[in-house]
Amino acid sequence: MAERLQKIIARAGIASRRAAEEMILNGRVTVDGQTITELGGKYDSSRQKICVDGKPLTLAEKKVYYLLNKPKGYLSTAKDERGRRTVLDLLPEVSERVYPLGRLDNNTEGLLIISNDGDLMNGLLHPRYKVNKTYVARVAGVPSEKLLDKLRQGIKLEDSMTAPAVVKMLETSDNEAKVEITIHEGRNRQVRRMFAAIGCDVRALKRVKFAGLTLKGVKRGHYRPLTDEEITELYKIAGIKQP
Repeated sequence: MAERLQKIIARAGIASRRAAEEMILNGRVTVDGQTITELGGKYDSSRQKICVDGKPLTLAEKKVYYLLNKPKGYLSTAKDERGRRTVLDLLPEVSERVYPLGRLDNNTEGLLIISNDGDLMNGLLHPRYKVNKTYVARVAGVPSEKLLDKLRQGIKLEDSMTAPAVVKMLETSDNEAKVEITIHEGRNRQVRRMFAAIGCDVRALKRVKFAGLTLKGVKRGHYRPLTDEEITELYKIAGIKQP
């Protein structure tokens, strides 16, 4: 993919974008043997030979960031030894070696970030930063506010108490309800276990929000790249400096 030359140089770790612009203007950069002295041109580092002061750039794999609306029936892993479908089967056009950030159960759908940025992924998953995750659960029966208050206060699971959750009743019918729940922990099957602890079986579960991102405009089974602004905000949330 073609990018501005100063961005390519900065991504290679040679200099900041501003310093890279000075290098270009001073005639220190060549592309396929031709000296480039003007800004604004776009080049493809995977197909063209770019040199700074006569030395070819050594580029790390480009960092990519996608928001996927995961359907049921896909594993949140890069590959499966048993040949089952994984979320990466939904991104056939992506050539980089990417991984899902965290996991959604096979039967859980919704928002999942796919990237090859390990530092960002580790930061967003670190308990210290309490990154919010919002789910909509369709549960059997209609739980009372008294039961939902147990989730709001934190509830005892097999391993330990959960942190307080933000819980809101969305819809009710004769035999089921839709409940929105926001947590910041990431235990295995946590939301399902929390509802089980108050006697509610989860019939369907969807993550609708993560770290401020939503599924708006992304159909089930589809994905989109994150914007530069969204990536910058994720770095802030993760508490790490953006390269």
